[in-house]
Parts: sequence; C-alpha cells; structure tokens
Amino acid sequence: MIRQAIRFLLAHKKWTLIGFLILVVTGATVFVTGVTVWEYNNSTPFCGTTCHTMPPEYVAYQRSPHARVSCVDCHLGQESVLQAIPRKAKETRHVLYALTQEYEVPIYVKNLRPARDTCEKCHNPDKFSNDTIKVIKHYLNDENNTEMRTVLSLKTGGGSKREGLGKGIHWHIENEVWFIATDELKQNIPYVRQVDDNGQVTEFFDLEADLPPDFVAQNQDKLHRMDCIDCHNRISHLFRHPDDLVDDAVAKGRLNRSIPFIRAWAASILKDEFESHEEAAAKAESLDEWYARNFPDYYAENKDKIRQAIDTIKELYTLSVFPEMEVGWITHPNNLGHKEFPGCFRCHDGKHLSKDGEAIRLECNLCHTIPRMAGPGLPAPIITLEASNEPESHKDSNWIARHRQEFDETCAGCHSTFNRGGADNSSFCANGACHGIEWKYAGLDAPKLRDYLPAPRIEEAAEPVAGDTGDESFVPRIPHPLSEERIGQCLACHGPEGLKPYTPFHEEEQFPLNACTECHQLAPTLLTGSPP
Repeated sequence: MIRQAIRFLLAHKKWTLIGFLILVVTGATVFVTGVTVWEYNNSTPFCGTTCHTMPPEYVAYQRSPHARVSCVDCHLGQESVLQAIPRKAKETRHVLYALTQEYEVPIYVKNLRPARDTCEKCHNPDKFSNDTIKVIKHYLNDENNTEMRTVLSLKTGGGSKREGLGKGIHWHIENEVWFIATDELKQNIPYVRQVDDNGQVTEFFDLEADLPPDFVAQNQDKLHRMDCIDCHNRISHLFRHPDDLVDDAVAKGRLNRSIPFIRAWAASILKDEFESHEEAAAKAESLDEWYARNFPDYYAENKDKIRQAIDTIKELYTLSVFPEMEVGWITHPNNLGHKEFPGCFRCHDGKHLSKDGEAIRLECNLCHTIPRMAGPGLPAPIITLEASNEPESHKDSNWIARHRQEFDETCAGCHSTFNRGGADNSSFCANGACHGIEWKYAGLDAPKLRDYLPAPRIEEAAEPVAGDTGDESFVPRIPHPLSEERIGQCLACHGPEGLKPYTPFHEEEQFPLNACTECHQLAPTLLTGSPP
C-alpha cells in the first residue's frame, strides 16, 4: 500500500506540489486573518469607537493617566492568549446588546478583573511612596475670581510591613480589609471587617444602618476584599466635577481671570442639566450678550478673551457630560477624596463602630496633614510634616467626633484657638479648609453616635490678650507652638535687647508690614493706617 502511494505521488508530483501550496497558503491566510481580527477587536480604537455606547468612556480615557494602556489590559487582564480567548468569548454578548439596543443607560461596568491581575502587573504594591506636598488652586465666585489655595501633604505611604512600613493611604493594600456594599456602585458600606496578622477579626457596623443580626450571614456572597479599584474606581474614566474642571481651566489661563464672574458662570453652566450639547453651547453663547450688556467697557476691549472663554466652556461640557447616554460627573461617583461623593467616608465616617466601641478612625491626618488655606490677606500656610507631642486624647478612635464637644485651656498649648470653630483662618482652630465646608458624608451628627461619646466638656479659655503696644485692637495670631527650629524666625523681630523698635526697623521700605502679618493678625484699622 505504501509503495503504491509513493509511486502515485511520484507520478503526479506536479499536482501534489500544487495541492500542498494551496494548503499552506490557505492555512497562512486563515492564521493571518485570525490574528488580524484578534488584534483589531482588542485594540483601543475598536473598544472606543466601533461600539456606539462607549464615547463617554473613550473621551475620558484619552485624558486619563492610563491613556497609553490598552483597554483589554484592564478588562481582560494581561494574561496569555489561551486564557484571554475564553474571556473574550464571554463578552460577545455585548455585540448583541449593541445591535439590538438592549441596554440601560447610564452604562456601568459589571465585571472587572481583580486588581492583583491588572493594576499590580504594573504597580508594585510593596513600593513605599514618600509624602507629597499638594497645592490645590480654587477660585471664588466673585467678580475678581479671587484665587484661594489649599495646601496639604498627602501621606500616600504603603510599602511592605516586613520592612516596617504598611501605613498611610496605602495601608489598605498591605492589610486585609473586607466589606459588604448594599448598592451596585459600592457607595453604601454598612459592614467592614479587618483581619490582623494573627488572624484576629474585628468587625465594624454602621450605627445608623439598622442591620439585622444575620446581615453578614445573608450577604456572604457580597463580601469583598478591598483592592486598588475600590478607591481608584475612576482612574481611567473620570468625569470630573464642574468645580474642578473650571478651577483647572482658570489656573491654566484657558478662562481668563480678568473676566468678571467668569468662574461663577462657567461652573453654573457645567452644573446645569441640558438635553444636548447644542443646548449647552447655546447657553454658553449667551454670555457674549450678557457681558456686552453688563460690562460694556470691558467687553469692548476684551471680546477675544470672552470668545475664548465661551469656546472653553463649550469644550469642557462636551468632555464631561453626555446627555444622549445620560452620563456625567454625577452618574459615576469618584471614590478618591470625600467631598463631592462619600469616597473615604463610606467607611471612615466616624459611625462605623466595633462591639467594643472602637471606630474606624475619621481623622484627617491619617491620610494627609491638616489642610491650610492660602490667599489674599492670609498668612503663608504652615504645614506640620511630623506630628509631635500628640496627647493620648488624640489617639482615641473617636477623637474627631469628640473634639467639637471638648475644649479647655490645654488646647492652646499646641494650637492657636482664637475664633475656634470659625472659618476665617484667623487661627488653627478657625481653619476654613475644615470648618468652611459642609462635610455631608461624615457621620459626626449621627444620633446613635452620641451614646458612645462622653458628655460635652467645654471650659472657656481666655481670649488672646492685646499686644505690648497697649492697643486693644491688636490681636496676636500665632499659628504654631514655639520650638527650637523657629528661634531663627523669632529673632527677626525679637533681638537680644528685646522687641526691636519701630523706627527705623519697621519702616515699610525696610521691613514690610506683611512680614508681621504672616504670623500676626492686625485689626482692619491698623492695616489701613500706620503701624503702632
């Protein structure tokens, strides 16, 4: 039989060669076509433009820190083709949804690969990050678009506990934390579980949630271990809050600060609800007539600046709101921070308590330093980079909830307490970055929390006394405790002979008044007149 086959092939070798070539070409064509199709439908343009439901996500992605990371690296994972093909096959149902329009808007991601299979392929969770000074510029809704700055130091931290680290914001990555969320977007988290290195479990329950006794048992399928995406949930598809968008545009000069009330107008338009981009653009165009009517002199000389501002507002709206898909900043919460959305306060709200009354700490300086405000008329902000002499009372997990109700003369040993609870930045305890904001997601006013806190203890402390000048309108403002490192600054005014005399040392051209007001607050009458 074999000999006959060989003789047949030799007799018909021409046709055999042709058949073999056809087989090779066909196989190569199928292979190349398959690879091409695989590569194309895994490409970012295919994900972002071929599917008509994705423009909002694609627009946000192109301006994200991950703009050079392929969509499939996160949504399928950076695995071998043999593992990716079955995952890809499961997603073909989305093609059917798109063709039949069987989907609900706004669209939310349902299944993401675990962060350890995606994020940690590029980001090393054992890496420790040093503190970072952050200056956040924001602008008031006044005629001058007054610039204010919030200054703080972010304690990113992280690192492996094997090296004595595992702290700061990234403490959550090195330590084992589980939670149960009761909503799809994980904005309501009534139960948190922490497991320490010895396997000891501590459970925290939201006091206001009124959970049934068997809540955890009934929701075991929802028990989720915290990972990167639980905080960085919009890292690649962020629809920014209008205030952030406008402040950034003003800071970069895209919205000229000289235009009266431009910050207020831009934020108002971006926060408004419109049926389409065209309707929003028409509202922005109306500003031209508004400025011509209300600021005719400015309008006559600055039409080009107003035109640029109008075009910028229209662009910002098209980048952040997508009416046809019902997508915008309000539909997709950003879990970083704790102002516009619950974010950190989903757990760190002060009312998640264990059975022993220990709270998940609501304490600003766990993740960053106490924010300080800077702006016109305010002294240069002082950021404490290292905590020292922290009293035992501050280490209580319920301290932030208690500190509003407890006050005595010992507070003044570390903090300036003038106008305590105010928001005019006249002292440490009148910090506008803390008291000037409604923290609507913090649980400090939860009625059931009062049962766990001691009764209010407030002892009136003496108000700051007048200066040595004898003028009662002069109020000292010393926003820091004295320490060795500040001696050099003290000597600028306090020499060996005592307080340096006014003449000629305090003449404006030799020693400007703002050198004093960086640390001391003068009454308005003194600011407009001559120093005492």
